Amino acid sequence: SSDNGRVGFVLYQNNKLFQSRIYQSRSSFSKQIVSGNIDGGRTSGIEIAFSPKYDTSELQLRDHACVFWDYAVNDWSTAGCAKGRDHFLRCRCNHTTNFAVLMAFQTKYKYAKPLEYISYIGVGLSMASLVITILFQILTRKTRKSSVTWMLVSLCSSMLIFNIIFISGIENQNARNHSSDTPSYYQHYLPYDTASNTLLTSDTVDPPPDSWCTAVAALLHYFLLATFMWTALNSAQLYLLLLRAMKPLPGHFLVTTSVIGWGIPAAVVAVTLGATYREGKALNYRQEEFCWLAALDQKQNFSVQKPMLWSFLLPVALILLFNIIIFIKISVSVIWKKNKNLTRNKKDSFMKKMIGTISVVVMLGITWTIGYLMLISHEETSLVFSYLFCILNATQGLQICILYTFRSPIFKKKVAELFPVFRVTEVPLYLHSKTYYVSKSQPAKHSQETFRSTQTFSENISLSTFPN
Repeated sequence: SSDNGRVGFVLYQNNKLFQSRIYQSRSSFSKQIVSGNIDGGRTSGIEIAFSPKYDTSELQLRDHACVFWDYAVNDWSTAGCAKGRDHFLRCRCNHTTNFAVLMAFQTKYKYAKPLEYISYIGVGLSMASLVITILFQILTRKTRKSSVTWMLVSLCSSMLIFNIIFISGIENQNARNHSSDTPSYYQHYLPYDTASNTLLTSDTVDPPPDSWCTAVAALLHYFLLATFMWTALNSAQLYLLLLRAMKPLPGHFLVTTSVIGWGIPAAVVAVTLGATYREGKALNYRQEEFCWLAALDQKQNFSVQKPMLWSFLLPVALILLFNIIIFIKISVSVIWKKNKNLTRNKKDSFMKKMIGTISVVVMLGITWTIGYLMLISHEETSLVFSYLFCILNATQGLQICILYTFRSPIFKKKVAELFPVFRVTEVPLYLHSKTYYVSKSQPAKHSQETFRSTQTFSENISLSTFPN
């Protein structure tokens, strides 16, 4: 009859013949196009049900559009098509041509709970330790007249502020909330709707713009760079103290170090933001999941073009190299070379300062080396590095507190006064000494020298010398 005809379908295994200027694909999904044609008879429309295959544990379907390839504009079009959904993605069009379903996905972020617990507990302990160290340095020393104290307080302050911002704002809550807005896209949406069947522009859905997350990333970037910069200034200060034989440094030294310690990190952050940040393209500077510097490309591979490398890892590497050179020069000068200007007490005091500074630098260096390995490793290895990074990063403040506060004799004395149970029993030790005054007499023809005490003692002292 006139209503009968032959139906033919062609399945294209990829979209090489259908390159859209509007719909941009940023994922590696396989893309198939169905072409339908009916010879003879009449068609009032066609309905197609799609069941896309994707990893539901990592991706969440946010939207879809029923489209066909419009040869007039050489692009996808939604004209004459409507969409619906139940357990499938359904399309209905009033014509037969090359059909496709354009889909947009949202990334599901998975968080390891133990890592969160380690971070919160460790960072909280680190923050408390840094506060104790800062208060101890301020209350027990003349801070504004001591360059050593001022630089240590600056180092602890930058690390403390970094930890406060880290614990309160590192996670992009906007991205989390956005990914949980729609528990499941497969909800009943029938009959078909034409108004909502609009052409999509990408196969991934980014969270709404969040200037707050960008500000958090910039602050974290700044204070962490400042922390490393103050370690370099501590090393430089040790070297200058060595050259001056532990004499006080000039007054302008504090002003100079403050400008360098707080100013250079600010300049690096400003240049990075100016080079990468654009309105609507915040992900050029920061990540989507966390409010931290962007490091990975669209294929989740570490990218040398992202700011994580050239605005953070490279400056940190240069600072660590500077510290290594300074420590080598100091070690050679103190251990292998004899410095007449360094007394025994000064040398011991200097070595304690150097060991404390080296310990902080080594801990920071190891921590962020592991952080870099975490970014470039495969998933299984990356998880191990993630645990190591969280543990080391969360305990840096505690290490500083142990080195500069708990081991201090002043701190031990204060604790003993407040808590007598920690007081160490003092055992008096009396040392007796005698001083001998001797006179020398030289016999005329005798090789023996005799010494006699000018004081009245019961013993005589006689020393003999033998000719060569």
